[in-house]
Amino acid sequence: MIKRSTLRAQIASALRDEILAGRLPAGSHFTVKEIAEQYGVSATPVREALVDLAAQGLLDVEQHRGFRVHEFTIDDYRAMVKARMVVLDGLFHGYFADDGPVPMLTLDDAVLASVRRRAEAAVRAARAGDLDVLIGYDLRYWRELGDVIGNRYICDFLDRLRVQCWVFSVPCLRAERDLANRLWSGHRELVDAVERDDAEATQRLVTDYHQHALALAEKPMRSGP
Repeated sequence: MIKRSTLRAQIASALRDEILAGRLPAGSHFTVKEIAEQYGVSATPVREALVDLAAQGLLDVEQHRGFRVHEFTIDDYRAMVKARMVVLDGLFHGYFADDGPVPMLTLDDAVLASVRRRAEAAVRAARAGDLDVLIGYDLRYWRELGDVIGNRYICDFLDRLRVQCWVFSVPCLRAERDLANRLWSGHRELVDAVERDDAEATQRLVTDYHQHALALAEKPMRSGP
């Protein structure tokens, strides 16, 4: 028998994926009963999962009506990217402090190998314009890289911002006819720079990552010929 806490997490994860993929678009309204019937489970773990997603900023609670997928504005997106920029830059600055970075070789080789696998998969997906695959690998890549060089509280905050940024940008990106050229693909270069303790290259790549994200809000998204 599946524990309620596990079921709650599974439902929250499944719904988050639906929101990230745009299959539950911004403004979509639903009730606990509707989701419970959809997944064939009781209302309690569904309600708990929806409350968890609301706490992550992905859902709005509508009094006596249910839940609605939160609508992020372009100003929200810019603010989230800039907040992510400040925190991520601080994270890398702390790693490359005056007393030197924590040597990567002291880490479990399996940890670094996992980050590199995520990087390779993310790069392939970005260059192929495969948005659905990219999102999953991109989130896991940044989470694992953050765990390598930071602490879990900062990583939790950055992960939340990154999810919210994807939720805003996915509908715009899906309308883009040249998607492969609009997706950042510096994952492998960045982990290589961090591994060799190259602060200058790391800063350059992280700056490019920030600028690429902000450019999505500045350049018009085009569809069609």
